[in-house]
Amino acid sequence: MTKNKKFIIDFDSTFTQVEALDVLGEISLDKDPKRAEKLKAIKDITDMGMEGTLNFRESLERRLNILEATKPQIGELVEALKSKVSKSFQRNKEFFEENADNIIIISNGFKDFITPIVGEYGIKSENVFANEFVYDESGKIVDFNRENILSKNGGKPQTIKNLNLEGEIYVIGDGYTDYEIKESGMANKFYAFTENVSRPKVTSKADHIAPSLDEILYVNKMNKKFSYPKSRINVLLLENVHPIGIDLMNQEGYNVEVISSALSEDELVEKIKNVSVLGIRSKTIVTKKVLENANRLISIGAFCIGTNQIDLETCTEKGIAVFNAPFSNTRSVVEMAIAEIIFLMRGFHDKSHAMHQGKWDKSASGSFEIRGKKLGIVGYGNIGAQLSVLAENMGLDVYYYDVIEKLALGNATKMDTLEDLLSHCDVISLHVDGRKDNKNIIDKSKIAKMKPGSYLVNLSRGHVVDIKALKDALETGHLAGAAIDVFPEEPKNNSEPFVSELIGMKNTILSPHIGGSTLEAQQNIARFVPGKIMEYINTGNTYNSVNFPNIQLPFLKNAHRLIHVHQNEPGVLAKINRILADFEINIVGQYLKTNEKIGYVISDIDKAYSPQLIDEMKAIPGTIRFRVLY
Repeated sequence: MTKNKKFIIDFDSTFTQVEALDVLGEISLDKDPKRAEKLKAIKDITDMGMEGTLNFRESLERRLNILEATKPQIGELVEALKSKVSKSFQRNKEFFEENADNIIIISNGFKDFITPIVGEYGIKSENVFANEFVYDESGKIVDFNRENILSKNGGKPQTIKNLNLEGEIYVIGDGYTDYEIKESGMANKFYAFTENVSRPKVTSKADHIAPSLDEILYVNKMNKKFSYPKSRINVLLLENVHPIGIDLMNQEGYNVEVISSALSEDELVEKIKNVSVLGIRSKTIVTKKVLENANRLISIGAFCIGTNQIDLETCTEKGIAVFNAPFSNTRSVVEMAIAEIIFLMRGFHDKSHAMHQGKWDKSASGSFEIRGKKLGIVGYGNIGAQLSVLAENMGLDVYYYDVIEKLALGNATKMDTLEDLLSHCDVISLHVDGRKDNKNIIDKSKIAKMKPGSYLVNLSRGHVVDIKALKDALETGHLAGAAIDVFPEEPKNNSEPFVSELIGMKNTILSPHIGGSTLEAQQNIARFVPGKIMEYINTGNTYNSVNFPNIQLPFLKNAHRLIHVHQNEPGVLAKINRILADFEINIVGQYLKTNEKIGYVISDIDKAYSPQLIDEMKAIPGTIRFRVLY
């Protein structure tokens, strides 16, 4: 930072995520019978003061009267606030440590708890200007120092005036009193800090709305931690992504937009233009046309197992990393398969439907135990293998078929051909992936090979079963029942009607693609996918990417990380290293991995890089994407 820039930073709801007196109230009123009522009153008074509808001194007097706090409780407050420092401030601790002389905390809060918190970030105690509690002999807070300028209305501008600061003065805060500094002519610029709270009366007065400290450092060309502010990473999440995933993205500092339904191709083409990260589930189709309009897109997160709804080839060509959740809903799908096998073999679906129509049909006809029956699993991946184990434990004899050689678990028996499996088993459960080759693998001829009176369960992909052939087999009685969770064409949202030839079929369970739709599965997915995307953006780690070469990178310290994605052709690494050598830059660590389409090179360097180096890296023939992380 140049010496002519001074940053004036507020404490409550800016340096920390909370208002300290609100937290103190939670501590001091812990056993008060009117705790909830008093806490609400404190918060309401705080908000009125921050918005400028109540003068500061009156708001302070009223809050302290309600609090009835003591000196020992200030220690508890400090410990609580240490974990409440704003996320973007935590990320940029280096900024505070390196520029401590030019960072000043001016707050209407109290030195008693502010100084210990900001001190851990290298901010000097003499640069902290705030109020002071007055205690009685027993340690109870009875007042505040009424001579302190900051206890009075207009105290912040007056404090800065008294400091006689030289150079440009930038104010960062979330309250009206912070804006008053700029209004009084004592600051050059006011940044309304909205990471924790956004107050319309404050943001309307701001020179710049800053959703994070990253944004402020970026516009002032001082961001040493990340080459691009997280607040400028636009995230679009579709199809009711679980709130945990939304919260994680928001907490990371991204600009998140949420849409509950899927979007059509044309809608997505329009929406994708300024999106950095796209999150979808199974209904949104990400086509080549969509991707050609996605010039800012860094990554796609599939909040599900499958990725066949995404044009992975085009993603790879454009340097867009795709992540999914291959294991997160495995148990949910397996439990549903087990339940549906039992329901089909007992005829529960039709009996329940008849009961709802007032029909009593107590009969054992067509009702069987699953013990001793033969279960055929098509696709022995994560789900198929776990189904194998649970089914065997319930007494089923398990057989499986997979195009890839897979080791049998337990007493499961591998079948050499799909036809052998179909003709041998009482129940067939499909757990294949969504590749195009799997379209109609269960067609009329395959269904004809299934045992008469057997059952079909499909919890994999809609296009793997010929629905017309299945309907015919159910109507003729060749199959005794079916459970279908996925369909060749599915509604984009819950308001669209469901249409299928299978509606009304006897002993046929139809469900709206909910195999993985349990609370546990959706929570697991909502944690896993954002975690992988954020790790990729922050560190370059591609482990578990569907389409990128998988690299698990070490933690980087005291270095810059350069990422180069290029077409997989000879000589690129040599060109990268030649450029680094020309700029006399030493390589601390370097990692390269390729697949059939692209090469992925990570270079960690221990010297500051110049814009010219960046330009030359981007100009290497075959470059798809280049970015700097730190």
